[in-house]
Amino acid sequence: MLLGQAATRLLRRIRFPSQITSPARTTRNVFPFSLSEEMKFSHQYGSGGYTWRMSQRNPCLWILLCGHAGILLGINANPVFAKEMPTQSSSENDIEGAGLTGLRKVEDGSIISNIHTSKWRVFTDNGRDLYSQGKLDEAERYFFSALQEAKEGFGEGDPHVASACNNLAELYRVKKEFVKAEPLYLEAIKILEESFGSEDIRVGAAFRNLGQFYLMQRKLDEAHVCYEHALKIQGRVLGHDHADYSDTMYHLGTVLYLQGKEKDSEALIQNSIRILEEGGQGESSICLKRLRYLSQVYLKSNHPAEAENVQRKILHIMELSKGWNSLDTIVAAEGLALTLQSVGNLKEARELLERCLDARKTLLSEDHIQIGANMLHIARVAMLNSNQLRKLGISGASEELEKAKDLLDNSIRIARRVLDKLSKQKGNLRSNGAPGETRKDARVALIILLQSLNALGLLQITKQEDSQDSQEHLPVAEAENALFQCISAYKEFETVKSISDSPEVKAEHLSCLKHLSSLMRNSSTNGTRTFRGATLQNLEDEIKYVESEISPYRKRKS
Repeated sequence: MLLGQAATRLLRRIRFPSQITSPARTTRNVFPFSLSEEMKFSHQYGSGGYTWRMSQRNPCLWILLCGHAGILLGINANPVFAKEMPTQSSSENDIEGAGLTGLRKVEDGSIISNIHTSKWRVFTDNGRDLYSQGKLDEAERYFFSALQEAKEGFGEGDPHVASACNNLAELYRVKKEFVKAEPLYLEAIKILEESFGSEDIRVGAAFRNLGQFYLMQRKLDEAHVCYEHALKIQGRVLGHDHADYSDTMYHLGTVLYLQGKEKDSEALIQNSIRILEEGGQGESSICLKRLRYLSQVYLKSNHPAEAENVQRKILHIMELSKGWNSLDTIVAAEGLALTLQSVGNLKEARELLERCLDARKTLLSEDHIQIGANMLHIARVAMLNSNQLRKLGISGASEELEKAKDLLDNSIRIARRVLDKLSKQKGNLRSNGAPGETRKDARVALIILLQSLNALGLLQITKQEDSQDSQEHLPVAEAENALFQCISAYKEFETVKSISDSPEVKAEHLSCLKHLSSLMRNSSTNGTRTFRGATLQNLEDEIKYVESEISPYRKRKS
């Protein structure tokens, strides 16, 4: 199917409403929230009485790609509105917001000016102001009124109406009222196609935003068609080395990855990065984000060597630009260290993690959860190193386990202290009114606590296997105790659904259950042994229950 036909089919999926149920017509009007850190040079595209300004960083004219959608690998979304602005001096435009893109009115008498167009401008400005204050319901009324006034003042098929449709659609997207948003996006595209032709750059920008809208909802086939159509137009008009072409290519790559087309996805993402690098933006925050995403794609596709190369590039850029007195550099180094650990390069992994720990101690408080997590990572490397030394018959395996135990003890202590502190804060964790950041911090601390206790249990099992003395039962008891503490820690927060319902938390709980079950099974001759009142059957029943809870999440990820 030709892309143009596919796009037309999308537009025919719904009937365009000539009128939307009107909220109260109070007053006021929109256009782009500036992504100023991404906005750089701009280009002008003219047609008739209209001038459209395209940012070299963000092409989206009257509508912008609103950041990455809230998808796998940490992508987020921010609303961007359209705003009609009269032609002003460049200094005035800079004051209003460097990098704002949108429909600009040419004051040469070629555009209708009447009471409706004046109201449209006021409603759009008011709606934008209210949106920035988080007053979405009030902003909606103004954006709706702006749409009505645009239709009255400019005519139903005027591009100003397209921008007003986009503004209201963006608001509905933020409110997750997707059914209301979609017809508005499509109506905007229909108007632009009829005004400028189906291959116009403004239409390409509109399709890219519609692709973003579908991507947020995991409507991957629709997003794929929209991004491909936008890419085709941008390549023809802007050229294949333009930053905006690179942006659309990157987002199409994310769609392909989610569709399971890993090789095609990697190729597009790599090319989008190459375009930025050749354009002198290889060290920009946008390029770094794409490199991080690419490394995640490689890791999830089981290509650790490729991921390692990308992560080394990221760390090199961060070291040059920010140095080690930056948490961004530390996080980049930690990511590389964990990849090195996964491929068995324990020596370099440990060196990097220890350097991260030293740097964190100079930037964070001694009981910060990041320090606890860093200690956990080093302990795991020490345990792996102990296993290697044992297999090779080299001395030092026991010493490595003792170092790991000390690190795990400290990680456990820090995680418990963080959880205790958060629980005592105003807006208790068990309250529905607990701040989002507090709940997030508690989830992270609980995951680190469960992981550290689980690792401690495995460490004690390893010590039992190595034990040659008459007190072989002591490591077993300590292993059981650590794993039981892991399970108890989860139970302590089980009623706090905002924390315990996290799939990551449940996965750590499940791991502890399985390790304790295995340990009890191996140390029991008849299968009826109990530990602290729990039987093997109790544990196996709990394992099945937790697996059933995690299963839907795993299916969604696959």
